[in-house]
Amino acid sequence: MAISASMVKELRDMTGAGMMDCKKALTNTDGDMDKAVEWLRENGLAKAEKKAGRIAAEGMVAVNVSEDGKTASIVEVNSETDFVAKNEVFQGMVNSVAKQAAKTSATDLEAFMAEPWIEDSSVTVEENLKNMIAKIGENMNIRRFQKVEAANGLVVSYIHAGGKIGVLVSAETANTSDEAKACLKDVAMQVAALTPKYTSRDEVDQSYIEKEKEVLFAQAKLEKPDAPDKIINGMVMGRINKELKEICLLDQVFVKAEDGKQTVGQYVQTVSKDLGEDIKITGFVRFETGEGLEKKEEDFAAEVAAQMK
Repeated sequence: MAISASMVKELRDMTGAGMMDCKKALTNTDGDMDKAVEWLRENGLAKAEKKAGRIAAEGMVAVNVSEDGKTASIVEVNSETDFVAKNEVFQGMVNSVAKQAAKTSATDLEAFMAEPWIEDSSVTVEENLKNMIAKIGENMNIRRFQKVEAANGLVVSYIHAGGKIGVLVSAETANTSDEAKACLKDVAMQVAALTPKYTSRDEVDQSYIEKEKEVLFAQAKLEKPDAPDKIINGMVMGRINKELKEICLLDQVFVKAEDGKQTVGQYVQTVSKDLGEDIKITGFVRFETGEGLEKKEEDFAAEVAAQMK
């Protein structure tokens, strides 16, 4: 019987066991969910259920950039508490995960977790994570990774607030000087601060723009019911342009602009002119720790008191 990803996820949610262990359990029991749960328990692999059920929304983002600046990786690894996120052992593990991601050929998390661990090939990435959970006594999760390559340019990284936010920016350029890297670092800081969704307007799906036009047209009609369509269309395009300037990196006002008007695109063009070599921003990746995850709110004093009991 073919084992689907949804079956693996369901078993993982039920038991807290690792992805590869869940897949193995389902394979050994011909996809029978109840028998798979039993198999995991018999093999002692569902023991982490209590820890795996805890919310891991803290943690850190780490990056790894090759010496030549052509390849880089970014990872997010979560923990339950900020206290553990500041632990040197945890941080060392996360940096090693980033190192693994820079070397990986995996394109999804499942394949990545099944790879031999970069620091001990006798265990997989997932098995090493389980060992760390047992060692630290807190649920942890390798949530996501991304590898970025720039054969014809550079990848530059930026880490904010000790790993709360991590950014990679890639560019095509023949100039790999410190000045070019400083420019890309400025752009990476921009991404960290203002959270753009796209690099340029070229990446924005036309269907999204058309849908926005419809919504904004209806809104403008309510505001000015007697205005001719030509005026309404002008209002709509003005609002679309304003939105694109907020969500497209190269259209955003550069945070370090002295005049408060220069865009990121104009800043990069200015540096390119000064260096006598084009710098073309080709993309970015931004990870923020715990982004989109529900964080558990607890009374710390009450938690300590409960543990003392």
